[in-house]
Amino acid sequence: MANYTNGYNSLPHSHSTTPDPLGRDGAQSANGTIKVQPLLCSGHTRPVTHLQFSNLLDDGTYLLISACKDGNPMLRSWLGDWIGTFLGHKGAVWSSKISLDTSRAVTGSADFTAKIWDTNTGEALHTFAHNHIVRSVALNPQSTPQYLLTGGHEKKIRLFDLGRPDAEPLVLGSNPDGLSCEGNVRSLVWDEGSGGTMGVSAAEDGKVRWWDLRTLSQTAALDLGEPITSMELAHGGGTLSVTAGKKVHFLDILRQHPPVTVELPHPPTSASLHPFLRDRFVVGSTNDPWVRVYDLDSGQEKEVYKGHHGPVLCASYSPDGEVYASGSEDGTIRLWQTNPGKSYGLWQTQD
Repeated sequence: MANYTNGYNSLPHSHSTTPDPLGRDGAQSANGTIKVQPLLCSGHTRPVTHLQFSNLLDDGTYLLISACKDGNPMLRSWLGDWIGTFLGHKGAVWSSKISLDTSRAVTGSADFTAKIWDTNTGEALHTFAHNHIVRSVALNPQSTPQYLLTGGHEKKIRLFDLGRPDAEPLVLGSNPDGLSCEGNVRSLVWDEGSGGTMGVSAAEDGKVRWWDLRTLSQTAALDLGEPITSMELAHGGGTLSVTAGKKVHFLDILRQHPPVTVELPHPPTSASLHPFLRDRFVVGSTNDPWVRVYDLDSGQEKEVYKGHHGPVLCASYSPDGEVYASGSEDGTIRLWQTNPGKSYGLWQTQD
């Protein structure tokens, strides 16, 4: 991949394994014998609002894309190294995602636009204008034909045909007022199964909605009773992690199994389920700068680490489950090992 322009006079510092001089970065493991040292990924200048890892690539690596209020989403390698910055938005970026084949990225912004990007060159391939803030975007899992879902403060979910980017988008739902949801759309997910025909939305009206994208009609809804703050699809598919109030709801995307709900002592900003073990999840919170991992069955806190110097706004597991990333109000991303002490990437232990 080409290192396209980043808008800085020099490359942003990509990672650091130097402990915080005040001893605040990382923590001891539960048995007290292993120092947990996160990798610091800097370069953003405002709060990091959203993180997404790509699927595993053929060589076993993956990519990480970050959205930020500085308006400059960034692409990084699995090591946390900066690859490039997508330049063109004129407002905060709330959502950033990578296509399954990693050739494209999509972003949604407070500048009332969504943009499609070439991840190899950093070029903006098309800009889709909206009438209000775009809070979430999603690309269909198929490489051809390609479609884009967008949603935000208009309360409309739009479906764009990327093969005809200048064509008018379709709007999901059949409400007389033309709205798809009764509240601002916070998150959109495109199911990687079901032939790419199903989308799921989460809105501040507290409802998760399932959509048939062939007919643009709503097929099911679940009312969680509280404004939804985030929704993410676990790597490997199957399970949605939805945060609302102080609860994390784990939903079967096919609706064949009842929801599993875990209530936390703090309101989570986002939650990510481990892609393989499916027995733990990582969350952030606006209440403090700590990153927490919880046991799914018991709801008990398994790990808690402080590395950030502001609230943690987003958290996500890597596709191989070896790492989770956290993004913070402090403008940094930190990468944490699932198994501290294991040789992996830049974390190398001596035998």
